[in-house]
Amino acid sequence: MASVDLEKPFDYVVVGGGTAGLVIANRLSEDSDVRVLVIEAGADRSTDPLVLCPGLVAGLYGKDEYDWNFMSTPQPTLNNRVINQARGKMLGGSSALNFLMLLYPSKGNIDAWASLGNEGWDFDSLAPYLRKFATVHAPPQSSKDLCGLTYHNEDLAKGDGPIHVTFSEGYNVTNQAWLKTFAGQGLEVTTDPRDGRALGAFQNQASIDPVTHTRSFAASGYYNPEVAKRSNLVVLTETLVSKIIFDTTGDEPVATGVEILTKDGEKKQISASLEVILSAGTLQSPQILELSGIGGKDILVKHNIPVIVENPSVGEYVQDHPIVCQSFEVADTTPSGDVLRDPNVLNALVGMYQASGAGPLGQSTISVAYSPLVDGSGIVPPEAKKELFASHEQTLTTPDSQAIRKLVESSDEATFQFLLFPTQVSIPDVPKSMAEYILPVLPDNYITVMTILNHPFSRGSVHISGPDVHAAPVWDPKYNSNPLDLELLARGVEFVERLVDPSTPFGKLLKDGGKRQPEGLVATDLEKAREIVRQRQISVFHVSGSCAMKPKEQGGVVDTRLRVYGTKRLRVVDASVFPLEPVGNIQSVVYAVAEKAADLIKEDRKNL
Repeated sequence: MASVDLEKPFDYVVVGGGTAGLVIANRLSEDSDVRVLVIEAGADRSTDPLVLCPGLVAGLYGKDEYDWNFMSTPQPTLNNRVINQARGKMLGGSSALNFLMLLYPSKGNIDAWASLGNEGWDFDSLAPYLRKFATVHAPPQSSKDLCGLTYHNEDLAKGDGPIHVTFSEGYNVTNQAWLKTFAGQGLEVTTDPRDGRALGAFQNQASIDPVTHTRSFAASGYYNPEVAKRSNLVVLTETLVSKIIFDTTGDEPVATGVEILTKDGEKKQISASLEVILSAGTLQSPQILELSGIGGKDILVKHNIPVIVENPSVGEYVQDHPIVCQSFEVADTTPSGDVLRDPNVLNALVGMYQASGAGPLGQSTISVAYSPLVDGSGIVPPEAKKELFASHEQTLTTPDSQAIRKLVESSDEATFQFLLFPTQVSIPDVPKSMAEYILPVLPDNYITVMTILNHPFSRGSVHISGPDVHAAPVWDPKYNSNPLDLELLARGVEFVERLVDPSTPFGKLLKDGGKRQPEGLVATDLEKAREIVRQRQISVFHVSGSCAMKPKEQGGVVDTRLRVYGTKRLRVVDASVFPLEPVGNIQSVVYAVAEKAADLIKEDRKNL
């Protein structure tokens, strides 16, 4: 990097070389006349075996060279527990340390984005970009034999995008029983989940290269060696952006560049002749905006930061998928990932993977299910939904909450996502990192059923703790601050009892009279289910919405072209702009939004 001329202005400066930032940089630098700079706080670890090997992901969490490792404030509705939030601190961002799950949003879910005042952001408008980012590979015969996959639409399995999307070959009887058990509850998928209309259990795909059996992520896909050779694209790693620089002499402040801190502590300014694009993620894009003087006046004044643009919505309306993790001891013959606690087993599997990419370390065997509102009796009828909402009417006054209510009341939309996770999950009150959740500490073997609320009503916040960019922002997710979330989650937890009943195919794989976590708690009624939520809810690491794309008067930070209100030449492109949390795991939507944003930026450049 020493030979790079940072004095010469770049056309575009992208702050953050994560999932979205590398998409933007790749697409803008396709034009050789455009000079693009990416500034990433972490290092380039795209050849690191821990990053590339899907099954070694737990080795990344909590380590400063990989993970920002954010912690929430204590959560009153979760027995004052602190919740961990793993965030990728390297090129590729969180796509470098996620669980590789590739799921797609629902049509109604994305159409709700448009209904909140975001013209051009309905499902049909985003769908081409949900295809553009990926190369989807047909499932291997072994996957079809075990999981059916009759719903998989080969016509949708096209594309030549940078991210590889595959089915694994390591599915087992737990995946098969999961699918059969949901089918027995009237929840069998009949349409391809990628078409935006799926309900029921299905075998999800993963972002794994089927040839190399390695993680396919933003750094390996969008910044591959060919792209890295582009003379008009510069990637600066291990460099912090401390603030955005503005020209404030005109009617509106104009973003003209950024101030950086090199890894040696040197402070420099870099110019952007066209735009600064902020892609630092849901917890850090608002941090950089506030450090630059864009945010709520009270917060900025408190920390002696001059107010450039007053917008109290910056860092507000944070959404996250709450996930409740219940672990069940398995029968002696049932596969469990907990066997990896044995160093001999782990070393054997590492040797197998190193030799040929074979074995479970190169696979993802998580299964999922989308369901409407369910409880201990099964699918909740429309009248019962109406009664539940009627009792919480006073909390449903915003356009957001009305849009979510419509989704939950629909019989065609997924209120819940259930996950089959192959190991036990432990929930310490104050975890040191995400690794403490997923590394086995109990001597018995378990598998875990996870209940995710797709459309939370609660809204949290993330704000600077001071004027120093090195100080972590204060993240308060305010889980279940809208009590309706607790009521919905408790009903989902009740439904889990139907899945693990000894009479079901899934229940037959569990140990008869075996242990469960939380210990001694069975969701036989709503109050017990609520207590399970209080003890076992964490984050599924899908934080979004802190710089929401909405009309400014409704809490928006960016407009429909992702331009920051009250400024010129400044955009935000990452999950922070989501007006509503998407259904399912969000990496597909982050890629799609970034692809669409790149086209918007190109269009606007043509119109200059």
